Amino acid sequence: CGGIACVLCGQPFDTAKVKMQTFPNMYRGFVHCFMSISRQVGLRGLYQGTTPALLANIAENAVLFMSYGFCQNVVRFTIGLDRGAELSDVQKACSGSVASIFSSLALCPTELVKCRLQAMHEMEASGKITSGQRKYTVWSVVRNVLRTNGPLGFYQGLTTTIVREIPGYFCFFGGYELSRSLFARTMGRDKENIGVVPLMFSGGFGGACLWIVVYPIDCVKSRIQVLSLAGRQEGFLKTFMGIVRNEGVRPLYSGLTPTLIRTFPANGALFLAYELSRKMMIKQFGV
Repeated sequence: CGGIACVLCGQPFDTAKVKMQTFPNMYRGFVHCFMSISRQVGLRGLYQGTTPALLANIAENAVLFMSYGFCQNVVRFTIGLDRGAELSDVQKACSGSVASIFSSLALCPTELVKCRLQAMHEMEASGKITSGQRKYTVWSVVRNVLRTNGPLGFYQGLTTTIVREIPGYFCFFGGYELSRSLFARTMGRDKENIGVVPLMFSGGFGGACLWIVVYPIDCVKSRIQVLSLAGRQEGFLKTFMGIVRNEGVRPLYSGLTPTLIRTFPANGALFLAYELSRKMMIKQFGV
């Protein structure tokens, strides 16, 4: 539920982010990117890659939150707390950081397909692929990956994804829990009953903390996953150093504006849907 809510609220901004990360010289800024997409393929262009994005977010968040609960129990066992004991915000952040390793395995294949679909027009316009190589559907991209690189081709960028997720989700869950704690103290309530708006703000704050910390890593990941379609098979460090040496540091932050705009509604919706569905299931099944 959280993954679906996140995609529906944030997909247009994510599309702009990937395009600006992969081809920073094509766009003067966030607004120019949006306008260009609308002129090229219409408003539907903002939702390119939505199907794999839904699959990616559903898979990632299902694994992430399942692993988050498991990793919290591991942290309790490690520090000698009873099962069910309340963890501090930092301990929960550590649990989320470890849980992200598992979610990366679910996320990487679907995110690779999503990023390629989102940047297909730019790949053709820049001459990196020919018109005959157009792969505008999910299944044609999947077939191309399987034919070119085999099943392991879906895990191009996995190392970079894990490098991004570990510090990112420490900040994500840390920022979320810290914000909820501050709201709870200010309002004189427990963290489970702070209301819809504070909950959504806390989710957005956690997302902002994540992206500010890991954005350059995410930019490198997008380059690896998209440009591998043109036959480039470079790793994280080589791609990172190539960007810095040839283009400077600024392209590593290309697309940050739509990402930060997206993070509050998208991650606010994610945590709102997660918390509401979790409470509903607890009430329904009496767990």
